[in-house]
Amino acid sequence: MVVTLVVATTADPASVGPASALLAMPAWSPGPSLAEGMESFSNGEVRLLKHESSIVAEDDLDSRWEAATGEEVAEVIFLSRHTAVSSRPALTVHPIGVPHLREDETPPAGGRPGWAAPPSPRIGPWLRLLRKIAGEQGLMPEFEVTLEATHHGPVTNTPTMFVEIGSTEEYWKRQDAAQAIALLLWEGLGLGGGGGVGNWHGNNGRDKVLLGIGGGHYVPRHMDIILKDGVWVGHLLSGYSLPMEDPNLVNGKPTEKEIRGTWKQAIKVSYEATKSAFPGGEVIAHLDHKSFKSWQKNAITSFLHEQKIKVGKPDDFF
Repeated sequence: MVVTLVVATTADPASVGPASALLAMPAWSPGPSLAEGMESFSNGEVRLLKHESSIVAEDDLDSRWEAATGEEVAEVIFLSRHTAVSSRPALTVHPIGVPHLREDETPPAGGRPGWAAPPSPRIGPWLRLLRKIAGEQGLMPEFEVTLEATHHGPVTNTPTMFVEIGSTEEYWKRQDAAQAIALLLWEGLGLGGGGGVGNWHGNNGRDKVLLGIGGGHYVPRHMDIILKDGVWVGHLLSGYSLPMEDPNLVNGKPTEKEIRGTWKQAIKVSYEATKSAFPGGEVIAHLDHKSFKSWQKNAITSFLHEQKIKVGKPDDFF
Protein backbone atom coordinates (compact mmCIF):
# COMPACT_ATOMS: atom_id res chain seq x y z
CA MET A 1 0.00 0.00 0.00
CA VAL A 2 1.11 3.57 -0.73
CA VAL A 3 0.47 5.93 2.19
CA THR A 4 0.76 9.54 3.31
CA LEU A 5 2.74 9.96 6.53
CA VAL A 6 1.66 12.84 8.80
CA VAL A 7 4.20 13.47 11.58
CA ALA A 8 3.65 15.23 14.91
CA THR A 9 5.62 15.54 18.12
CA THR A 10 4.28 15.69 21.67
CA ALA A 11 7.16 18.09 22.47
CA ASP A 12 5.47 20.88 20.51
CA PRO A 13 1.95 22.20 21.27
CA ALA A 14 1.61 23.54 17.73
CA SER A 15 2.29 20.02 16.47
CA VAL A 16 0.32 17.81 18.85
CA GLY A 17 -2.65 20.23 18.93
CA PRO A 18 -3.56 19.82 15.24
CA ALA A 19 -2.77 16.09 15.46
CA SER A 20 -5.20 15.66 18.35
CA ALA A 21 -7.87 17.66 16.52
CA LEU A 22 -7.40 15.47 13.45
CA LEU A 23 -7.58 12.26 15.50
CA ALA A 24 -10.88 13.46 17.00
CA MET A 25 -12.40 13.15 13.52
CA PRO A 26 -13.93 9.83 12.38
CA ALA A 27 -12.44 6.51 11.30
CA TRP A 28 -9.02 6.44 12.97
CA SER A 29 -7.63 3.19 14.36
CA PRO A 30 -4.37 2.30 16.14
CA GLY A 31 -1.39 1.60 13.90
CA PRO A 32 2.08 0.07 14.34
CA SER A 33 4.85 1.54 16.48
CA LEU A 34 8.26 2.28 14.97
CA ALA A 35 10.07 2.42 18.29
CA GLU A 36 9.57 3.18 21.97
CA GLY A 37 7.96 6.57 22.33
CA MET A 38 6.36 6.42 18.91
CA GLU A 39 2.73 5.55 18.18
CA SER A 40 0.72 5.74 15.01
CA PHE A 41 -2.87 5.84 13.80
CA SER A 42 -4.42 4.78 10.49
CA ASN A 43 -7.24 6.21 8.42
CA GLY A 44 -7.58 4.88 4.89
CA GLU A 45 -4.25 5.59 3.19
CA VAL A 46 -3.14 8.13 5.79
CA ARG A 47 -0.85 7.33 8.73
CA LEU A 48 -0.38 9.77 11.62
CA LEU A 49 2.85 9.17 13.52
CA LYS A 50 3.57 10.79 16.88
CA HIS A 51 6.99 10.89 18.52
CA GLU A 52 8.54 12.67 21.51
CA SER A 53 11.58 14.32 19.91
CA SER A 54 12.14 17.66 18.27
CA ILE A 55 10.27 17.70 14.94
CA VAL A 56 13.55 18.29 13.06
CA ALA A 57 15.53 15.60 14.92
CA GLU A 58 14.03 12.40 13.50
CA ASP A 59 15.62 11.80 10.10
CA ASP A 60 14.46 9.32 7.44
CA LEU A 61 11.03 8.63 8.92
CA ASP A 62 9.75 7.78 5.44
CA SER A 63 12.30 5.02 4.84
CA ARG A 64 12.05 3.85 8.47
CA TRP A 65 8.28 3.52 8.11
CA GLU A 66 8.66 1.52 4.92
CA ALA A 67 11.21 -0.81 6.52
CA ALA A 68 9.00 -1.40 9.57
CA THR A 69 5.61 -1.78 7.86
CA GLY A 70 6.23 -2.64 4.20
CA GLU A 71 4.09 0.35 3.21
CA GLU A 72 5.52 2.75 0.64
CA VAL A 73 5.47 6.39 1.76
CA ALA A 74 4.39 8.71 -1.05
CA GLU A 75 4.65 11.95 0.92
CA VAL A 76 5.43 13.32 4.38
CA ILE A 77 3.61 16.19 6.10
CA PHE A 78 5.06 17.61 9.30
CA LEU A 79 3.06 19.56 11.87
CA SER A 80 5.11 22.14 13.70
CA ARG A 81 5.35 25.50 15.40
CA HIS A 82 6.62 28.63 13.69
CA THR A 83 8.63 31.35 15.37
CA ALA A 84 9.12 34.92 14.19
CA VAL A 85 10.71 38.04 15.61
CA SER A 86 7.47 39.91 14.89
CA SER A 87 5.49 37.47 17.12
CA ARG A 88 2.62 37.87 14.65
CA PRO A 89 0.09 35.02 14.64
CA ALA A 90 0.52 33.01 11.46
CA LEU A 91 -0.33 29.80 9.65
CA THR A 92 2.43 28.79 7.24
CA VAL A 93 3.43 26.09 4.77
CA HIS A 94 6.83 25.48 3.22
CA PRO A 95 9.26 23.00 1.64
CA ILE A 96 12.35 21.86 3.51
CA GLY A 97 16.07 21.64 2.94
CA VAL A 98 19.40 23.40 3.48
CA PRO A 99 20.77 23.26 -0.08
CA HIS A 100 23.10 26.23 0.44
CA LEU A 101 25.15 24.79 3.29
CA ARG A 102 28.70 23.51 2.70
CA GLU A 103 29.62 19.98 3.73
CA ASP A 104 31.64 21.30 6.68
CA GLU A 105 28.73 23.33 8.07
CA THR A 106 26.31 22.10 10.73
CA PRO A 107 22.65 22.74 9.92
CA PRO A 108 21.14 24.86 12.71
CA ALA A 109 17.79 23.06 12.61
CA GLY A 110 18.25 19.60 11.13
CA GLY A 111 18.76 18.38 7.63
CA ARG A 112 21.96 17.58 5.75
CA PRO A 113 24.28 20.15 4.13
CA GLY A 114 23.60 20.55 0.42
CA TRP A 115 20.32 18.63 0.64
CA ALA A 116 16.74 19.53 -0.22
CA ALA A 117 13.74 17.21 0.06
CA PRO A 118 11.43 16.96 -2.94
CA PRO A 119 8.80 19.64 -2.29
CA SER A 120 5.26 18.40 -1.80
CA PRO A 121 3.06 19.25 -4.80
CA ARG A 122 0.39 20.16 -2.26
CA ILE A 123 2.18 23.32 -1.09
CA GLY A 124 0.53 25.76 -3.52
CA PRO A 125 -2.98 24.24 -3.47
CA TRP A 126 -2.87 23.85 0.32
CA LEU A 127 -1.79 27.44 0.86
CA ARG A 128 -4.88 28.54 -1.04
CA LEU A 129 -7.08 26.02 0.80
CA LEU A 130 -5.65 27.10 4.17
CA ARG A 131 -6.49 30.72 3.43
CA LYS A 132 -10.04 29.66 2.60
CA ILE A 133 -10.42 27.63 5.80
CA ALA A 134 -8.83 30.32 7.97
CA GLY A 135 -11.22 32.87 6.51
CA GLU A 136 -14.25 30.68 7.12
CA GLN A 137 -13.11 29.97 10.69
CA GLY A 138 -12.67 33.66 11.46
CA LEU A 139 -8.89 33.47 11.93
CA MET A 140 -8.15 36.13 9.33
CA PRO A 141 -6.99 38.86 9.45
CA GLU A 142 -5.66 38.12 12.95
CA PHE A 143 -3.59 35.26 11.52
CA GLU A 144 -1.44 35.78 8.47
CA VAL A 145 -1.61 32.78 6.12
CA THR A 146 1.59 32.61 4.14
CA LEU A 147 4.42 30.66 2.59
CA GLU A 148 7.91 30.41 3.99
CA ALA A 149 11.08 29.85 2.03
CA THR A 150 12.84 26.48 2.03
CA HIS A 151 14.65 25.87 5.32
CA HIS A 152 15.59 23.28 7.99
CA GLY A 153 15.21 19.49 8.31
CA PRO A 154 14.64 16.68 9.08
CA VAL A 155 15.99 14.58 6.23
CA THR A 156 13.39 12.88 4.02
CA ASN A 157 13.56 11.39 0.54
CA THR A 158 9.92 11.73 -0.52
CA PRO A 159 7.84 14.86 -1.28
CA THR A 160 7.60 16.81 1.95
CA MET A 161 5.99 19.91 3.42
CA PHE A 162 5.69 21.60 6.80
CA VAL A 163 2.43 23.07 8.09
CA GLU A 164 2.97 25.41 11.02
CA ILE A 165 1.26 27.58 13.60
CA GLY A 166 3.07 30.73 14.72
CA SER A 167 4.51 32.66 16.23
CA THR A 168 4.53 32.48 20.07
CA GLU A 169 3.41 30.00 22.72
CA GLU A 170 0.09 31.82 23.07
CA TYR A 171 -0.78 30.98 19.47
CA TRP A 172 0.87 27.54 19.35
CA LYS A 173 -1.74 26.44 21.88
CA ARG A 174 -4.73 28.06 20.16
CA GLN A 175 -7.41 25.42 19.65
CA ASP A 176 -9.02 27.34 16.77
CA ALA A 177 -5.70 27.39 14.90
CA ALA A 178 -5.22 23.66 15.59
CA GLN A 179 -8.71 22.99 14.26
CA ALA A 180 -7.98 24.94 11.07
CA ILE A 181 -4.87 22.82 10.41
CA ALA A 182 -6.83 19.64 11.14
CA LEU A 183 -9.50 20.70 8.64
CA LEU A 184 -6.76 21.41 6.09
CA LEU A 185 -5.48 17.85 6.47
CA TRP A 186 -8.96 16.34 6.53
CA GLU A 187 -10.06 18.04 3.34
CA GLY A 188 -6.66 18.20 1.66
CA LEU A 189 -6.04 14.46 2.03
CA GLY A 190 -9.59 13.50 1.11
CA LEU A 191 -10.30 11.89 4.48
CA GLY A 192 -13.86 13.16 4.38
CA GLY A 193 -14.58 11.27 1.18
CA GLY A 194 -13.44 13.80 -1.41
CA GLY A 195 -10.58 13.35 -3.81
CA GLY A 196 -8.15 15.48 -1.85
CA VAL A 197 -6.45 18.72 -2.87
CA GLY A 198 -3.09 19.11 -4.55
CA ASN A 199 -2.69 15.66 -6.07
CA TRP A 200 -0.12 15.92 -8.84
CA HIS A 201 -0.96 14.19 -12.10
CA GLY A 202 1.21 16.17 -14.50
CA ASN A 203 -1.20 15.88 -17.39
CA ASN A 204 -4.02 18.24 -16.48
CA GLY A 205 -2.89 21.15 -18.64
CA ARG A 206 -1.59 23.08 -15.61
CA ASP A 207 1.84 21.59 -15.44
CA LYS A 208 4.04 24.64 -14.77
CA VAL A 209 5.91 24.66 -11.48
CA LEU A 210 7.36 27.78 -9.84
CA LEU A 211 10.93 27.63 -8.53
CA GLY A 212 11.24 30.78 -6.42
CA ILE A 213 14.61 32.55 -6.36
CA GLY A 214 15.31 35.55 -4.17
CA GLY A 215 13.39 37.70 -1.76
CA GLY A 216 12.81 37.51 1.97
CA HIS A 217 11.79 34.59 4.13
CA TYR A 218 8.08 35.01 3.36
CA VAL A 219 8.67 35.34 -0.42
CA PRO A 220 6.02 38.04 -1.04
CA ARG A 221 6.62 38.47 -4.76
CA HIS A 222 6.39 34.73 -5.35
CA MET A 223 3.27 34.68 -3.17
CA ASP A 224 1.58 37.15 -5.53
CA ILE A 225 1.71 34.47 -8.23
CA ILE A 226 1.12 31.42 -6.06
CA LEU A 227 -2.13 32.74 -4.61
CA LYS A 228 -3.74 32.39 -8.02
CA ASP A 229 -5.44 29.07 -8.78
CA GLY A 230 -3.51 26.57 -10.85
CA VAL A 231 0.03 27.49 -9.81
CA TRP A 232 2.23 24.66 -8.53
CA VAL A 233 5.07 25.40 -6.13
CA GLY A 234 8.57 23.96 -5.87
CA HIS A 235 11.44 25.13 -3.73
CA LEU A 236 11.60 28.75 -2.61
CA LEU A 237 15.12 30.09 -2.15
CA SER A 238 15.25 33.36 -0.25
CA GLY A 239 18.30 35.61 -0.36
CA TYR A 240 19.98 33.98 2.64
CA SER A 241 19.93 30.64 0.80
CA LEU A 242 21.86 32.13 -2.14
CA PRO A 243 25.27 33.01 -0.67
CA MET A 244 27.19 35.11 -3.21
CA GLU A 245 30.57 36.61 -2.34
CA ASP A 246 30.76 40.23 -3.47
CA PRO A 247 33.26 40.37 -6.37
CA ASN A 248 35.52 43.26 -7.30
CA LEU A 249 33.56 45.55 -9.61
CA VAL A 250 34.78 47.72 -12.48
CA ASN A 251 32.15 49.94 -14.04
CA GLY A 252 29.55 47.96 -12.09
CA LYS A 253 30.67 44.61 -13.54
CA PRO A 254 32.45 41.76 -11.75
CA THR A 255 36.15 41.47 -12.53
CA GLU A 256 36.29 37.86 -11.33
CA LYS A 257 35.16 35.13 -13.70
CA GLU A 258 33.55 33.18 -10.89
CA ILE A 259 31.32 34.67 -8.20
CA ARG A 260 32.09 32.50 -5.22
CA GLY A 261 29.62 31.13 -2.72
CA THR A 262 27.22 28.18 -2.66
CA TRP A 263 24.45 29.91 -4.62
CA LYS A 264 24.92 27.69 -7.68
CA GLN A 265 24.77 24.58 -5.52
CA ALA A 266 21.59 25.82 -3.84
CA ILE A 267 19.86 26.50 -7.15
CA LYS A 268 20.92 23.23 -8.77
CA VAL A 269 19.97 21.05 -5.79
CA SER A 270 16.61 22.79 -5.42
CA TYR A 271 15.84 22.55 -9.11
CA GLU A 272 16.61 18.82 -9.23
CA ALA A 273 14.53 18.16 -6.11
CA THR A 274 11.62 20.15 -7.53
CA LYS A 275 11.85 18.36 -10.87
CA SER A 276 11.76 14.97 -9.13
CA ALA A 277 8.57 15.93 -7.25
CA PHE A 278 6.70 16.98 -10.39
CA PRO A 279 7.30 14.31 -13.07
CA GLY A 280 6.11 15.59 -16.41
CA GLY A 281 5.96 19.19 -15.19
CA GLU A 282 7.84 22.20 -16.48
CA VAL A 283 9.88 23.85 -13.74
CA ILE A 284 10.18 27.61 -14.31
CA ALA A 285 12.38 29.90 -12.22
CA HIS A 286 10.76 33.09 -10.98
CA LEU A 287 13.21 35.76 -9.78
CA ASP A 288 12.43 38.42 -7.23
CA HIS A 289 14.34 40.98 -9.27
CA LYS A 290 14.09 43.79 -6.72
CA SER A 291 15.92 41.73 -4.12
CA PHE A 292 19.14 41.46 -6.16
CA LYS A 293 21.91 43.82 -7.11
CA SER A 294 22.47 43.98 -10.87
CA TRP A 295 25.61 41.79 -10.78
CA GLN A 296 23.77 39.17 -8.72
CA LYS A 297 20.77 39.11 -11.04
CA ASN A 298 23.00 38.85 -14.10
CA ALA A 299 25.03 36.01 -12.60
CA ILE A 300 21.94 34.04 -11.53
CA THR A 301 20.19 34.53 -14.87
CA SER A 302 23.31 33.43 -16.74
CA PHE A 303 23.64 30.31 -14.56
CA LEU A 304 19.96 29.40 -15.06
CA HIS A 305 20.44 29.64 -18.83
CA GLU A 306 23.58 27.47 -18.61
CA GLN A 307 21.57 24.86 -16.72
CA LYS A 308 18.73 25.14 -19.27
CA ILE A 309 16.30 26.25 -16.56
CA LYS A 310 13.61 28.48 -17.99
CA VAL A 311 13.22 31.91 -16.40
CA GLY A 312 9.63 33.12 -16.38
CA LYS A 313 7.54 36.19 -15.74
CA PRO A 314 4.27 36.02 -13.78
CA ASP A 315 2.16 35.52 -16.91
CA ASP A 316 4.19 32.41 -17.83
CA PHE A 317 2.60 30.44 -15.01
CA PHE A 318 -0.96 30.65 -16.30
